Amino acid sequence: MSAHTGRQRLGDSGLPTKPARTDSPAGHPDTGAMAAARASPRRFWSARRVPAVIVALLSLAAVGLLLYDVVSVRAGRPGMGWRRQLADELATRPLDDVWMIVGAAVALALGLCLVLLAVTPGLRRLLPMRQPPGTGGTGEVRAGLDRRAVALILRDRAVRVSGVESARVDVGRRKIKARAQVHFRDLDEVRADLDAALGKALATLGLARRPSLTVHVRRPKKG
Repeated sequence: MSAHTGRQRLGDSGLPTKPARTDSPAGHPDTGAMAAARASPRRFWSARRVPAVIVALLSLAAVGLLLYDVVSVRAGRPGMGWRRQLADELATRPLDDVWMIVGAAVALALGLCLVLLAVTPGLRRLLPMRQPPGTGGTGEVRAGLDRRAVALILRDRAVRVSGVESARVDVGRRKIKARAQVHFRDLDEVRADLDAALGKALATLGLARRPSLTVHVRRPKKG
């Protein structure tokens, strides 16, 4: 089972700050902590180092080449042929030209991809876990489970159910689908036992947002 944890920077003293105690009108001092524990932690954000490096290198190459050409022109040398040809094409081609439309569409698609990478968390394979009660929902400790690890745990629990010959579990961010082949016992009984066993195993994982569980059982194909 793989886990992903992150720890934020603590204060100057090196010790974690105690969560503030909030008394409720009903006399329950832990209401604030309980509400923070029920709140779903934010998803893990990917650093996206590879896209950032690619964009930085391409931008550096384009800006450097353009700057070199501008300096050459200022020094009295003729500009590069590709830049003069590009300027002529942009000045003479109409806006409804096929190549102009294709170029604009490609630029728009690349821009939308960069915006999508910037505003989405990424790391879809990690499922956030609930924060420990002692942290008070401050976000000092964050943990997550890999979806493949969750699938392996649930599959191990599924094959322990009486009557199950083999099982396959697909874990998504919001849904979990379990498929099992049953070689004896009634299908409805095995389905009920599977649903109970997987639900119990899922509850012990401590996920912040529990995915919905769907169980399918069938007999193995004859022959």
